[in-house]
Amino acid sequence: MSDTDRITSLEEQISYLTRTVDELSDVIARQENDIDKIHRRLGMLMEAEVSRQSDGEGSIALADQRPPHW
Repeated sequence: MSDTDRITSLEEQISYLTRTVDELSDVIARQENDIDKIHRRLGMLMEAEVSRQSDGEGSIALADQRPPHW
């Protein structure tokens, strides 16, 4: 294999790896956005549940109660 062939092969590999890294970076950025949305929605759901429980019959919130097996 000549030096030119080796250089061409290495350039192809670098090009492929660069494209793969760029694609993975895009995937990670989308996942980060999705996780942020999920965290916000979970927070809203938790606040809504606390509000719902406190508006109930004035009992202890389920999250603060001991499980029945205790």
